[in-house]
Amino acid sequence: MPGVDLGERLRSLGGGSAVALKLDPREYADHYFAVLNATLRDVGSETDAHTIYVTVTNPASFVWTLAQALDVPLERISFVDAISHIMMNYSNPLPNATYIDSPRALEEIMLRVEYLLRKYPHPRSIVVIDSVNSLAIHNPPELLTEFFHILLNNLKARNVLTLVLESSDDETSAVEQMLNLVVDETIDIARGR
Repeated sequence: MPGVDLGERLRSLGGGSAVALKLDPREYADHYFAVLNATLRDVGSETDAHTIYVTVTNPASFVWTLAQALDVPLERISFVDAISHIMMNYSNPLPNATYIDSPRALEEIMLRVEYLLRKYPHPRSIVVIDSVNSLAIHNPPELLTEFFHILLNNLKARNVLTLVLESSDDETSAVEQMLNLVVDETIDIARGR
């Protein structure tokens, strides 16, 4: 990421911000790890911070393995896992995860995020949604737009920093257009802005 430290940029955002983090699909693995490093270790390890990671692309067990490599303490993160059941990757559930049957259960995702925000009240709450593209595969556009509008407005009102991962190399994709209606800003990981 030329010229910008993503962790610093995210730390400077106040609670109540909703930000799309755009990952280039050609460099997905590198960008994904950079985003995890910035969100889980840099921002999520701040004093009095707690991260709720909504997994729709990768199972919570995979993200937790990467978080451990980044020295993220267990008490700093919890998961809403909406993908493990349909991937048949549910053999060893994590103690810090709540599991949902399908990424189609958007209302259930909202309820679980709300539950975890109440269970772990912290001055600096962060919600990471991984990713809007995976949700778009499983849900019709109108329903997904409504979901993000309700969820992000609720999180903004509660002063929660919300980060939504997006993977696209098309500037005018329908997913990106929808996301632009509900987020405050987009950070392109490849361009550093």
